[in-house]
Amino acid sequence: APLTALPMSLAGYLKCDTDDGCEAKEETGGEELFDAVNSSIVSGDSIRFFVNVNLEVPPNATAENESAGCVLLHTSRKYLKLKNFEEEVRAHRDLDGFLARASIILDETATSLDDVLREMLKHFAEDPENMEPSCNFEKIMSTLFTDSGTPREGNVHLLSDTIQGVTATVTGVQYQQSWLCIICTIKSLQRRHVCISRLERPQNWGENSCEVRFVILVLAPPKMKSTKTATEVGRTFATMFSDITFRQKLLETKTEEEFKEALVHQRHLLTVVNQRPSAMSDGHKSHGHKPLKLHEFLNVGKGISDDIARRFPVYALDFTDGVIGNNKAIGKYITTMIFLYFACLLPSIAFGSLNDENTRGAIDVQKTIVGQCIGGLLYALFSGQPLVVLLTTAPLALYINVIQGICDDYNLDFSAFYAWTGLWNSFFLVMYSLFNFSLLMKLFKRSTEEIIALFISITFVLDAFKGIIKVFKKYYYHGRTGDSYLEKARTDAIPSLGINTTFLMNSSVSRSMSLENQTGTHDVHYGRETAVLSLMLMLGTLWLGHTLYQFKKSPYLHARVREILSDCALPISVLTFSVVGSYIFKEIEMSKFNYNPSESLFVLAPVQSLSIGSVMSAMGLGFLLSMLFFIEQNIVASLTNAPENRLVKGTAYHWDLLLVALINTGLSVFGLPWIHAAFPHSPMHVRALAYVEERVENGHIYETIVSVKETRLTSLVANFLVGLSLLLLPFPLQWIPKPVLYGLFLYIALTSIDGNQLFERVALLLKEQTAYPPTHYIRRVPQRKIHYFTGLQVLQLLILCGFGMSPLPYMKMIFPLIMIGMIPIRY
Repeated sequence: APLTALPMSLAGYLKCDTDDGCEAKEETGGEELFDAVNSSIVSGDSIRFFVNVNLEVPPNATAENESAGCVLLHTSRKYLKLKNFEEEVRAHRDLDGFLARASIILDETATSLDDVLREMLKHFAEDPENMEPSCNFEKIMSTLFTDSGTPREGNVHLLSDTIQGVTATVTGVQYQQSWLCIICTIKSLQRRHVCISRLERPQNWGENSCEVRFVILVLAPPKMKSTKTATEVGRTFATMFSDITFRQKLLETKTEEEFKEALVHQRHLLTVVNQRPSAMSDGHKSHGHKPLKLHEFLNVGKGISDDIARRFPVYALDFTDGVIGNNKAIGKYITTMIFLYFACLLPSIAFGSLNDENTRGAIDVQKTIVGQCIGGLLYALFSGQPLVVLLTTAPLALYINVIQGICDDYNLDFSAFYAWTGLWNSFFLVMYSLFNFSLLMKLFKRSTEEIIALFISITFVLDAFKGIIKVFKKYYYHGRTGDSYLEKARTDAIPSLGINTTFLMNSSVSRSMSLENQTGTHDVHYGRETAVLSLMLMLGTLWLGHTLYQFKKSPYLHARVREILSDCALPISVLTFSVVGSYIFKEIEMSKFNYNPSESLFVLAPVQSLSIGSVMSAMGLGFLLSMLFFIEQNIVASLTNAPENRLVKGTAYHWDLLLVALINTGLSVFGLPWIHAAFPHSPMHVRALAYVEERVENGHIYETIVSVKETRLTSLVANFLVGLSLLLLPFPLQWIPKPVLYGLFLYIALTSIDGNQLFERVALLLKEQTAYPPTHYIRRVPQRKIHYFTGLQVLQLLILCGFGMSPLPYMKMIFPLIMIGMIPIRY
């Protein structure tokens, strides 16, 4: 049975000695030499090259021929997969296109390959449906062979590009010698052309083509979509002709209609043969794909026990892999620890500053760092999937703001109401884990996960731009005169993502006014330099971080140095522009986060001070919060465990959910901010520990993960360093300007969309078809359906953004329910 198809490309001519050719001439008879000399196929089993040699060599040309009578051929071969007619939609499109403008020659009497090809090209020229007005078929004829455009001494008349069927045997490779597919790319063509010629008698055209009965000629223009190239079209017909039974049926056909019917019947057979139960394309959960049954949820604790049984045997390896043994990765661990330290610390500062403003100091930067350290260490030690990163996030900051508003409206104690909301949240999460609710996550297809992931990336971008816009409103646009500017600076205090600018504006205005008094001139900018510098710091952090992140793809420096710079892109960019903003331009005031040292970080909340009614109202908030935790935790864990990441130690969805519930129980009663699995930090953590290879397919370069070092050490050390960062408060951490944190958000958003299939498919709308990558969905799904499906996802994303980014706080709180409401749409 044929295993694959093999194309040959022959190019690259160099002069060489002709002794080998002369010896071959002496050892073979005249007829044998004639057959070998006129062969148009090069053997792949030896280093013999058959060339057109002039047998009548003049005596005075002997010396010249010793140096110029032979050429070398560079043969490049690669295996092609047989086309899957059940999955690849283009296979049917290729055949339908051929049947619509069928170019079939039956019982061709020509005997030489050149004559057969001329008849096929002549058939093209005479067919009114295949007219190519600007095409020179004589030029096409010469392009099919290797001697096109070569010097006179390189007159080697061999086919340039062919596909043949081969079968691997014990003794070597056997060629299917009864058919030959010739493919060629012609610039002057306007569309693809296919011609099939059935010869009247088998022809011997040299080694590996001793009894050719069918010749398939495929011509295509160069700028074609990756699934429409000459090679792809040739692969379609080569797959059909690789079946010996089909070739026998074609020999028995007497008319073109019978020939077409045989092609259609073979397509049906290939489609049926290839049909088999296929895995769901976008389900990358470890829970399997069987329909959910009620008893699976009533088996209390089974999911947790299965997770522990799966992960506990490899627990010790989580500490020793990459440190002990042959495949050490200590250097990669160090760079990942540095990256993860900054990736955890800086969002803690940003959201801690926001919580400080929203809660009037009840939850500040100091408490956020403490909560991150304790929760991160516990999760790194005891979780089932330690590559998942826990952080406090923007939705959690929103919930905290809503709780503060409720407490203000109803005169409640914030710390007590916050604690009860967190306790109810943990209670529901414990119930979800005990009753195996994580099994429901297999209803979340990849499409839903992509929507949510892109939504989170968009929120990072919006948070950054909201911050910088408010900086400009305060520092750049307000007031043209000193008095009006000063008045606005004092009265217009707009809350933003950690922007505490009133005292800075006053100091900036005072400095500007004093400058005016000293110089006696009125040419001052009233703090505009702060706004412009803030924009430069934000964009500079993004530019440097992304440039270093992509530096591993550049040709500069050593490969290991490029990898280190790429892994440390985030800390390098943050540190660089923090120095620029706080030291180089130290005369310009920049907004920095508040720091009010707490007298005691661990104070139990007075949970007994609330009434029963207040506790019950906290239950409603806790339920909505638990939905957010449930979805975020499981979706981020699912994205981390995606099959393309090649993780091998197993998953632990139920146990990790229980652990997050227990961690947040402690954080709630001590008034520390909640944490859950964070996107895109978790997939970025996996990427930092991964060994990546670049591969090329049809001219498109893509990266693929070969293996990942699954370890707990990076999370442990990074979160421990976050705890030590308390010693760096207020300085030097306050030297990090707020615009640098905005640049960090933009960097995280930009790197998170790398590999997001939804974003890639949206980008297809802006690309010409020739630039489409050869991805699996491009091969298997019609282009129109791809765009329809992408449009539906974009619509869901807009709905999610409408609720998640609504100016009404209570509207934002129900967006986890909107996520759940998207499940039926996918089905």
